[in-house]
Amino acid sequence: MLTLNGIDDLRSRVGQELGVSDWLEVTQADIDLFAEATGDHQWIHVDPERAAQTPFGGTIAHGYFTLSLAPRLSYEMYTVENVAFGLNYGANRVRFPAPLKVGSKVRMRVEVTDVEDVPGGVQLTTTCTFEVEGGEKPVCVAETLSRLYAG
Repeated sequence: MLTLNGIDDLRSRVGQELGVSDWLEVTQADIDLFAEATGDHQWIHVDPERAAQTPFGGTIAHGYFTLSLAPRLSYEMYTVENVAFGLNYGANRVRFPAPLKVGSKVRMRVEVTDVEDVPGGVQLTTTCTFEVEGGEKPVCVAETLSRLYAG
């Protein structure tokens, strides 16, 4: 676990990787809960028998499920101290270059792309790359935005 000591420490890490999470197995139960929460019950995600007939050989995670793992996986890697609070602000670009098959293991790498001043704090831009164990391509690459406010 990396502990960053405030905004100046973040600034010093632009262009650097903050860490790599542990592997997380994606289960059908995880996908079903996500489908229930979002109302996205598209069969490629929730019907293992039908999905077995596709080139994927089974169900795959929703792209937004993969992206939604960013907070969970980042909490394993780093924390920022000496800020009052932080908020998700959005994303500049999100791509899903490969499917995340149910039963696979995924992990995330985070790189600090930019830190720029905003009123009361900074906007942190990170590049989150989600890798699947044994995969050739990432399953998600996202440039995410957070706002961190001074304490």
